[in-house]
Formats: sequence, structure tokens, C-alpha cells
Amino acid sequence: MTDKQDSDIAAQLLHLRGQGLSKGDPVALPLVTSSMFHLPGDPDGGAAYGRVDNPTWEALEHTLALLEDAPCVAFPSGMAAISAALFSTLKAGQTLLVPSDGYYVTRLLSSRFLSQLGVTVIERETVRYAQDGFDGIDVVFVETPSNPGLDLCDIAAISAQVSAAGGITIVDNTTMTPFGQRPLDLGADIVVASDTKAPGGHSDLLMGHVATRQPALLEAVTDWRKMSGAIPSPNAAWQLHRGLETLEVRFDRMCRSAGQVAEVLTQHSAVKSLRYPGLPTDPSHGLAQAQMSRFGFLIGLTLSDKTTAERFIEASAYLRPATSFGGVHSSAERRARWGDAVADGFVRISIGCEPVDVLIRDLGAALDTV
Repeated sequence: MTDKQDSDIAAQLLHLRGQGLSKGDPVALPLVTSSMFHLPGDPDGGAAYGRVDNPTWEALEHTLALLEDAPCVAFPSGMAAISAALFSTLKAGQTLLVPSDGYYVTRLLSSRFLSQLGVTVIERETVRYAQDGFDGIDVVFVETPSNPGLDLCDIAAISAQVSAAGGITIVDNTTMTPFGQRPLDLGADIVVASDTKAPGGHSDLLMGHVATRQPALLEAVTDWRKMSGAIPSPNAAWQLHRGLETLEVRFDRMCRSAGQVAEVLTQHSAVKSLRYPGLPTDPSHGLAQAQMSRFGFLIGLTLSDKTTAERFIEASAYLRPATSFGGVHSSAERRARWGDAVADGFVRISIGCEPVDVLIRDLGAALDTV
């Protein structure tokens, strides 16, 4: 997506609701919490029951659809969205490919639950995802940049190969949002995302969504939500709708700041290695330029050991030690504590909206102490 397209979508997003209002309607989205709706006579497509219908969800999904340029279904968390995408596309006897270095909960869901239902689960590293082809694989789950290592794989090439082999490609776009990367435009069948992260942006809600341009897949995902009861709360949907109105502004600042921070930190003597797709020296930089319109707000920083990493996080005044990312406040986490295949001294930094000069000074001072 070009900067002009980003700007156009950001402007449309701010006025999407307003352009459909009648005189006297509230400009802000109302919060509807009802579990029942007035329904005399036979059902005729009107709202009927809170597990199936909610005007606040529908307004949110309308906004998400503008961002994704595709119909969307909202879920109560990113993992609920991932679950819906996987359980609605897989059946016993089929095969699923997941990244061995991607978000670990996706692997656990696959290995502990889908495998019990007769799905064969195989794993590959992100950088070698297409190496052995996709023959015999029914669903290919892609995460790029990988979380937490920030390796990339080629969405367009993989999607084309998977389609030729008769499979379905699902892309987790949580780290990038539609303002940074558009997997559906690159050929993916389904996009999943945790809107808990940058889309919400204030670390006060759990939400996720599924987007697809294929009617049959959309129907399957919608039916999964309806029958499983994996529904978002109206309050969280309302909060996310409000957060989306500032996503482009926040995401732009976070990505620009991350690029500046990465350039400075990579030169510090305490840093053993640093991953950021926006750096010309990053091994994935060429691919990032080809398929991403921004380089993201996550930085992978490797220090000498566990103690050094923890000391660095503790010494910073502007890094919140937390296990999520994408908030207006910068945060950091030593990811090996969850069992990710990274060095003990690896720190995932999520750059927030602080003035970048202040943040750079603070992170430099924290590194000086270790």
C-alpha cells in the first residue's frame, strides 16, 4: 500500500460512520449490550439473539472491512480468531503446516488439540517455509514477520504455490496491521490478527478478527463463531472501534521511531545482534521492501545473557516489562522465558508513541548500565 492509499483509508475510516448518519444520530458509536432483541412473528433476518447479532460488532466489522478491503468477523481475542480460521478450514485426515518459530500458542493449539482430532501437524522455520513445497498440505499458516524472531517469508510466492497445490493459506498479520502489510492483496486466502495489539493500542482490551474475500470461507468462519459461542464483548468491540480511529497515526509514529531506535541501538557495544526489517543490513530487508509498506514497530535485541537482558529492561524508565506489544507505551520482554527458540538474552522491544529522542536517550542509558 502506498502512503497515499494509507492516507485515503485513514481519512475514510474517520468518517465511515458519520457519512451514514441521519439527523440527530450520535456521531460516536453507541454501545449496545442487549442479549435479546424485539422479535415478533417469524425471524426475517433482523437481530434476534446476542450470541449471533450485535449492532456494535457490526459497526466494528464494517470498519475492519474498510481496513482489510474484505469482509471481517470479530472475535474476543487473537487466538479466538486463529482458532476459528483453523477449525473452520480443517478436518480429520488433513495436514496443517505451522511455523516452528512463530507465536508459540498457535503451535500448542495445533499440536495439543487439532492433532487429537486427526489433523497431521508439521512445522518449518519461517526462512525455509517454501523449501520443501506444499504438496499434500491442506492449510498453510504463515506468520511474517515471525514472532518473536522477526524472520520473513514471501507471502505472494507461498500463497501462489499453496493455491496451485490445492491448499488454503492463512496469514497472521498481527505484527503489521493492514497499514503495514496486506496479505490478501498478496494472494492469501485468510488473514487473522490480534487486535489486542496495535489496533486497540491502549492495552485495555482483548479482540481479534478474521478477514477473507472468499464467501465460502467467510460463511464457515461466521458459523464457527455462532455455534462455538466465541463472541466478543460489545464493550471490547466499542473500545476497539474507537482505537481504530487513531491506528494510522499511532502506527506511523511507532514504525518511524522503531527505525530510528534500531539504527542507534545496533551500534551499541552491549548489543550482540539486532533484528529490524527496516535496516539495510537485516537479512530480510529486501523482502520487507517488496511486501511491506512500513517495517513495523518491533525490534529483536540480543544481549549477552539472561541477567543482562533483565537488567536492561529494569534500567529503562520507558520500557514496560510485559508479554504483549503494540501499545502506546513502549514495552519489552525476554522471550526465552516462554520457551521460544531464542537466546536467553533476546529481548523483543515494542516501540510506542513516546517522543523518539527521549526514548533513544533512555534506552542508550539503560544499555550503558549493563
